[in-house]
Formats: sequence, structure tokens, C-alpha cells
Amino acid sequence: MQADPSFADRDGYIWMNGALVDWRDARVHVLTHTLHYGVGVFEGVRAYATPSGPSVFRLREHTDRLFDSAHILGLEIPYTRDELNAAQCEVLAANGLDEGYLRPVVYLGSEAMGLRAEALSVNVSIACWPWPDYMDPESRERGIRVRTSSYTRHHVNITMCKAKANGNYINSILALREALDAGCDEALLLDNEGYVAEGSGENLFVVRDGVIHTPELTSCLPGITRDTILVFARELEYEIIERRITRDEVYIAEEAFFTGTAAEVLPIRELDGRRIGDGRRGPVTERLQSRYFDQVRGRREAHPEWHTPVR
Repeated sequence: MQADPSFADRDGYIWMNGALVDWRDARVHVLTHTLHYGVGVFEGVRAYATPSGPSVFRLREHTDRLFDSAHILGLEIPYTRDELNAAQCEVLAANGLDEGYLRPVVYLGSEAMGLRAEALSVNVSIACWPWPDYMDPESRERGIRVRTSSYTRHHVNITMCKAKANGNYINSILALREALDAGCDEALLLDNEGYVAEGSGENLFVVRDGVIHTPELTSCLPGITRDTILVFARELEYEIIERRITRDEVYIAEEAFFTGTAAEVLPIRELDGRRIGDGRRGPVTERLQSRYFDQVRGRREAHPEWHTPVR
């Protein structure tokens, strides 16, 4: 079986600072400030094939969060929201994709080095590539195995937790690597007081006695997929409680699942060797997951404002 090509060696186009460039020519200098210090922000956005053509799901909300993240870090994006929305559709179309994962990234240039971060240009690039499933497709039904990480989720007084910042993901990478080394599929991070925070790149939901519980957004990123699931849960008349959750509460939950743009809606069958519920996707998770995929693939008439046609 032939391996996928390196991300640096592919056919296609990447949008860089206002123009489409050949994929292989989309380069930055080795002294780019963000490469050294991690001050940059990004988004992960999905486009899906729908009966009316390719559509980007909740594009405006993702772009709004990108601008919020940049503002938190003191970065002035040199484009409007409308320009970046149009650019994301443009790069998807230029690569001839009906479905794809979009990665807008805002980063500082190579004009200077050092912690002062002065007189630096703010640059924007947008790439797009096929990424059909974060996990193997069977995991959507049978669920995944999760391990509680020894790494703590960022504290609100240590870094800016509401910014989707490049450097914030170092502990997510370490936590996920630790979980994979232990034979699990994903990590669960606790906050500095020992309460459940989120996965390495996902928000968490648990179901107990038919009630849906999810951690408060104290040190968690406000996930757009999380918000989508909360909207669906209210429409389906589930009771929802946002509160602090302990790890052992997850052990004895009837169901648990992760949400995220990459992960979508992903059941959890096991945490720290403890089976959750029946050890497979539960009925609440299945109902919400089914509605989510119907929505993103354009099989529902509700919430047309969440869809941005590409062409």
C-alpha cells in the first residue's frame, strides 16, 4: 500500500496572504517568529458534500472564533471576516474538493526575533485537504478507549484558554501521545483542580439518568461542534447541565462522547480501563450523532444559516 504523500509534497493550491499559490511553493522562512515562540492562532473547519453541492459547516462561527483568538493574543488580522470566508471557499474549490478539512492559520513573520514580538507582520494562510475520518469509521459505532492524562489542561491564569492558539496545543500533543503509548485512542485532560476538562482536541459530554452533562467552559475552548450538539439536545428536549464533573462520574455514566470539528461526534466506550455503560454507543449519543451527520450533509432543512455553499 502506497503511503500518503508528505504534506509538503502535494498537488493543489494554498491561499497565502490574498493569493492562491502552488501547494509546493507555500513556504515560510525558518526564522518565522511563530515557529520559534508559538504565537499564532488557527481554526479547523470542515466542508461536506451535500445534495446541493459542497458546503462549509458553520464557516462564519469558525471565522469569528479565529478573529476572537487573534484579538486575545493582540494580533490584528489584515483581512476582513468576509474576505477570509470567501478565501476558504476559494481554496476548497481550487483544489476540486467536494469535502475537505480547512486550516486557516494566522502567524507572525520573520522580520525580527525575541520575546518583544515587535514590528512583525501578521500573515494568513489557508490550506485544505481530504480528511474523511479522525478515527476509523467503526469507532463512530463501537466507541473509543480513553485514558486520563497525567498532563493538566491549561489554567486560566497561565495562558489564554479561549484562544485557539498554536502554542496551547503542546500539552494536547503530549497527552495524546501518552494515551496512544498506553494502547488507547484518545486522552482526557483534567483541570488544575482535578475536574474533567476536555479531550486533547475535543469537548466532553456524559449522560446519566437521561440527563446530558458537560463541563463548564472555564478552561475549555468553546467548541463549535459542542454548541451544535447543545442546540440539538435542546431541540430534542433533553435536560442539559453544564457543571464541574469528576473523573469517577465519567466511569459510572451511562454514555459518554467527544465532540469536535475533526472528531465530529465520537462515542467513548472505556475510560481508564472502566467500561462506560454497555461498552458501546448509547441511544442518546446515537440520536445526536445521527442528527449531526444529517445536518452537516444537508439532509435536514433546519438551520440553513449554518451552511455556506462553496460554488
